[in-house]
Amino acid sequence: MGKTFNVTGTCRPDRHYMVDLRDRVTKIRKMVDAGQYFSINRARQYGKTTTLRALADGLRDDYAVIRLDFQTIGSDEFVSGASFVRALAREFGKRIRYRKDIPDSIKEEMDRLADSACESARMADLFDCFTDWCAQSDKPVVLMIDEVDTATNNQVFLDFLAQLRAHYLERDEIPTFQSVILAGVYDVRNLKRKIRQDGEHKTNSPWNTHESNEPSGNKFSLGDCPWDQMVRAPFDIAADFRVDMSFSVSDIEGMLENYEADWHTGMDIREMSQLIYDYTSGYPYLVSRLCMFMDEGVGMPTDKSQAWTKAGFMDALKILLEEKNLLYESLANKLEDYPELKAVLYELLFTGRPIPYTALNQAIEVAEMFGFLKNVEGKAVISNRIFETVLYNLFLSEEYVSSRMYDAGLLDKNQFVVNGHLNVRRVLERFVESFDALYGDADETFLEEAGRRYFMLFLKPIINGVGNCYVEARTRNRERTDLVIDYLGEQFVVELKIWRGNAYHERGERQLSAYLDYFHLKKGYMLSFCFNKNKEVGVKEIVLGDRLLVEALV
Repeated sequence: MGKTFNVTGTCRPDRHYMVDLRDRVTKIRKMVDAGQYFSINRARQYGKTTTLRALADGLRDDYAVIRLDFQTIGSDEFVSGASFVRALAREFGKRIRYRKDIPDSIKEEMDRLADSACESARMADLFDCFTDWCAQSDKPVVLMIDEVDTATNNQVFLDFLAQLRAHYLERDEIPTFQSVILAGVYDVRNLKRKIRQDGEHKTNSPWNTHESNEPSGNKFSLGDCPWDQMVRAPFDIAADFRVDMSFSVSDIEGMLENYEADWHTGMDIREMSQLIYDYTSGYPYLVSRLCMFMDEGVGMPTDKSQAWTKAGFMDALKILLEEKNLLYESLANKLEDYPELKAVLYELLFTGRPIPYTALNQAIEVAEMFGFLKNVEGKAVISNRIFETVLYNLFLSEEYVSSRMYDAGLLDKNQFVVNGHLNVRRVLERFVESFDALYGDADETFLEEAGRRYFMLFLKPIINGVGNCYVEARTRNRERTDLVIDYLGEQFVVELKIWRGNAYHERGERQLSAYLDYFHLKKGYMLSFCFNKNKEVGVKEIVLGDRLLVEALV
């Protein structure tokens, strides 16, 4: 059976097309060699587990590596310290039972602690076993725990982390782990936020009996220990993890070169890699998902050469944007869990106000942790075009029922498509008519806040099911937004502007003309929202050199 693109579970080089992880492994190994305790925190489906497996393979010659996954421990096994110790000893035992580099005495002790009859199992016994193992091991021992934030809403988990921290800190006094690596979504700064969130939503949460009486709800405690202080304590020794785990264009190229060697599709590897990166910004799941759709033929299973073209890519992109997957569901759920996050993203998407990247801002911190935002030259921007489109679709869908502009676009929508081609000029003409009739007397504030959103609401039913659109992050600001429409393999650039006078408008025309070069287009479109009550609404054409600009004014 040949290799495939994998989006579920761990990727394996012998089974799957995947990027070369050796450079990442080399960088992470330096942290292990230095004896660091650190946490790999990235958004869902970002390749954490695959990276840990590759790292474990790369360390095996020089280290005794044990790799655990907290997802294998049931929630009922966190009820007490004894049940947790038995469950953890069981998982350790599974992984060391057949290993010749593990002393028999350690295997026997793990089996004893894992025995259901061992009611007196204590955390201290488990760590004593760790100490004996590290003392007897011929190689330094490295501990890896995946999905470490699976059970962060209970005291037993925190007791374990506290002991792990204490055990590591005593490495100059007693034999202990060379390095401790924890992997999960939540980073050490936000673990307390997950505990609070889980505590608020789970009626049987261990936190409920210790909730603070403070109206703000900002503190939880167990006994006399403030929950914020307690949660931070196990992590205050963690080293920063700064290894970039996203895929670069060259990473994608290397993966596609391996694919092309097997299938000989004739694709332009460089062009395809850049196209995939432009839409995903290297988010591992999104890269692999798009490649998987193209590999499967996107409706053309007998001719892979047609799938690995720009047209085939756009078909794959359409499928990806329309599907319901666990990643999108996770993103949507986070918007409900964190209202401040939803407010920041809405502001960023629709008003064009630049939002400075500030790590201490909790909404930005949460958005970055979950993969929504990234820091680009000191500004918070949406992580990639696909997330941006998904978020636009989600936010706009909340307005469909009550939006008169959506209804206007829905009415006679077939008039905008001629012989399979989207007539953007006609879209602008009809939008101008509808917007002027509905909101012609709107004030300046309304136009600034809602104008561009209303155009997207008008456009959505016209291209829905066939095309998609996204906002070009590089040009978004309060005055200007470049909307790129993809429709059946064609691209159209529509600049949405707030009118600030003739001189500014003329500069905008030149900017749009230059931006068309990037897309290799000769025709562009401009939609201006003007505050002048005496404005002349309508659509006209302007020739700038060899460029034709279709301008609409409302």
